[in-house]
This record gives sequence, structure tokens and C-alpha cells, in this order.
Amino acid sequence: MYRRLSAAEAAELIHHGDTMALSGFTPNDNPKAIFRELSKRAIRLHEKGEEFQVGILTGASSCQSVEGDMAVAKAIKFRAPFSTNKDFRTHTNLGEVDYEDMHLGHMAERLRHGFYGEVDWAIIEVSDMVEGDKECRAYLTSAGGIVTTIARLAKHVILEHNQFHNPNSKYLHDTYEPADCWQNRGPIMVLKPYDRLGENYVSIPAEKIVGVIESNIPEEARSFPDVNAETLQIGLNVAELLSRDIQAGRIPKCFLPIQSGVGSTGNAVLKALGTSPLIPQFNVYSEVIQDAVVDYMLEGKVLDASCAAMTVTNEALRKVYDNMDYFSKHLTLRQSEVANSPEVIRRLGVIAMNTALECDLYGNENSSHICGSALMNGIGGSCDYIRNGYISIFTTPSTAKGGTISAIVPMCSHIDSTEHDVDFIVTEQGFADLRGKGPLRRAEEIINNCAHPDYRPLLREYLKLAPMGHEPQHMRAALAFHDTFLRKGDMRLTDFSEYL
Repeated sequence: MYRRLSAAEAAELIHHGDTMALSGFTPNDNPKAIFRELSKRAIRLHEKGEEFQVGILTGASSCQSVEGDMAVAKAIKFRAPFSTNKDFRTHTNLGEVDYEDMHLGHMAERLRHGFYGEVDWAIIEVSDMVEGDKECRAYLTSAGGIVTTIARLAKHVILEHNQFHNPNSKYLHDTYEPADCWQNRGPIMVLKPYDRLGENYVSIPAEKIVGVIESNIPEEARSFPDVNAETLQIGLNVAELLSRDIQAGRIPKCFLPIQSGVGSTGNAVLKALGTSPLIPQFNVYSEVIQDAVVDYMLEGKVLDASCAAMTVTNEALRKVYDNMDYFSKHLTLRQSEVANSPEVIRRLGVIAMNTALECDLYGNENSSHICGSALMNGIGGSCDYIRNGYISIFTTPSTAKGGTISAIVPMCSHIDSTEHDVDFIVTEQGFADLRGKGPLRRAEEIINNCAHPDYRPLLREYLKLAPMGHEPQHMRAALAFHDTFLRKGDMRLTDFSEYL
């Protein structure tokens, strides 16, 4: 049996400057016990005037115990590839954290190529393990992430055996890791969303394992607000545009797999698709599934699902564990390199649906930064899917903060997905089909169908001011909405005269 460590003992093994790579994808399958002690240790060391910061590499965002508490403790030197945590956001915007916002599908390969240097520690949450003299078979919990890669690259491994999870979660996993490009890499042979290619465990050399922490900690799961009239209408608009494409023969009647990003709007869209008589039964090929997908799988609306994480409440997670005979045959948890593989996404014809902070008149999209500077989240896996999806959809409420912010602006203050990759923009006002349209026709479509009525006159006025060109922009007025909001707290400027 491997050495058992308390979380506090394990935290004492981590040194200033170490790089830690973690299991998990979103708040699920994150090692929590060691980080609850590590953030306390960092505070104690800082109070004594000693340095203590570490690098944290994960498959996606993580949880409060990892990036929130560590950011508050000023214990994060470098972080990649994604975050949605409020405390982390605050301290990053204060310039305290060196944060690389990176495509989730690239993370494992970039680690293998040495882009992040050496990995000192892999900290992996497991639901079960087989403790061999030469090899440990580690069984993951509610997510895949980048575990197969970090277990192989790390100098040392600590396992958190979290008994909150059902050990039968092993039957959901596929830990296949693609070869590198110089190894005559073949295609990833996922031909149907449920297909599995590898083992359901991660193999770790026994000599790497420093110890095992026993814990029983629920997931620090995020619950999302209930569907409201606005998010429901966005979902209904998505259902309508997809049903139109089915009727027009642009989507086959058997339908195509769905991907949806994390968040309240994404969950609302999935709920609308699940209840719409216009949408047939469908499969899910996504980086995450949320509560709505679990419910629709049990009801038969969703047939099979593939993801890198169950980003669900603990109540929904229990539904999966209580119905393991069913879910083990219909749900696959993958490593993120496969879940977010452009090759697989394109081959399966995935319909990609993600959430935007803002979109501009020509279809460019910003999902990560407020007014160009302040980090909100990150791109996550949205670009992996949007760039390679059969149809690429961005959803957003047309306004925020009581109408003082418009999600449709003359020019995005930061761009994550370009106009070349966006097929539809959807708000509660309607949807803009940007396919087969040049810039001016796209602008007209977006203003008429997506912008809030309070902002349509201003957006039309902007277009009249912009000089002629293929994609007209008035450089002094392009960010007038954002500038006015920063100065006055409301984007609804009277006119553009002060910018001319």
C-alpha cells in the first residue's frame, strides 16, 4: 500500500516555484484537500516574509479551493489555460497573476512539447485505484482533463482518493492519449459520439507516487440560475433556427451532435432544445455536459453523450451514479485533447453553441474581456468548437446591467472568435444568420434581429458615419460605446458628435 499522507503533510512537500499540474476540468475532479492546506501554508509563509508561489496547470477552469483561495493567498505565479473564478479574476486584473488564456484542446499537447517547462507535481483526484508494485491504475472521478499526459510527464504524483465519488465512475472514462505529430500520428478514430479508444484508467509508475491523501469532499459545483424569460427566449430562438435548417435540408433529419459551453445561457438553450418538438432526439459531443443533459439522457431526448467533464450540481452527479448501468453505456468522459479535437469535431459535424460577452456589427465575438482590459473568464474550448463546427452559434442577452451595456457594439473591444468563424448570433431579440453575407449585410442582419431596440438607432448612425470600405469602421467612434460606459456607466450615448 502506498504511503498515506494528510493534506497538510502533502502541502509541506510543495516548494516555492514548483509547477503543479492537476486533474479536473471545470470544478469537477479537482484535487481539493491539498489546496485547502496549501493556501493556508502560503499565507503563513508570507506573514513570515518568505516567498511562496507555484504554477498551476489544469485541463480547464478549476474550483474555489484551487484557484480562488490560492489567488487570495497570492500563491499563484503562473496559471493556464482557463478560469471562471471571481477571486482569481480579481487578483489577475490587479496584475498579481501571470495568466495565459489558451485553447483547452491544445493544453496537453503543449505540455508534451515542453512549452510550460518541467512538471514537478501531478496532483490527481481518484475514485479508486489498484496499488501495484510497479504500476498504479488510477480511476478518475467526474472529469477527464489532461490527466493521462500529466501523470506521464510529472516528476512526482500525489493522489487524492476522494470517497465522495462512486468508484463505479471508472466505467464512464476513456483515457486515450494521441501520439505526437512526429510519431506517425494517426487519426483519432471517434466515429460516433460514444466511441471509446483507450482504457478506463490512468497508468502511473509506482515509483512516482509520493503518497495518497484520503478525503471525502463534495464537488465545489456551480449551480446556475433558473431559466428566465430572457434565457428561455434565447433557447427558443436557437431551436427555431436549427429547425429551419432541418426543414431546408441544411441539417439532416437525423440531426447532428450538439456542443454547448458552460453557463446559465448554455444550460437554458439545452433545456429549450430538449423540450422543443421541432428538435429530434440528439447526441451530445461537447467539452462539458450540464444538468439539463443528464435529465434529458434519462428521459431519452439525448441518446449518447461525450465530454471532458460532468459540470453538474452534486444532485445531478448523484443521478448519474445512481443510474450507472445506463450511463456507463451512453456517457463517455474523455481527455480534453480528444473532447476538443478539431479533427473529431469537424468529422462528426458538431453544432457548436457558445456564449459571448459581446459581438460587433460584422460578427466578431468577445467572450473573455470587459471593455478590452478586464478579464472576465477566458476562451475555454469555445474556439476549438466554433472554428470547426458544422454550424457555429454564439448566444448572449442583448443587454446587461439593466440596459446600460449593449452586447451588440460597433467594434468588439477584444476579439476571441473572428467574423470568419461565426455563423449565427442569437439574443432574446432574435437571430442573425451571417452565412453567405458580406460585412454590410451582416451588420444589417445583426442590428435588425439581435440588437436591443434602445441601441438600434445608435448602431445605424454609426454605420452612416463610417467611411466607405469593405468593412467600414470609424476609428475614433468605433469604441464609443465602451468609452461612454467607462466614463458615465451607460453605453447609451446621445450621439457620436464628440467622437467626430
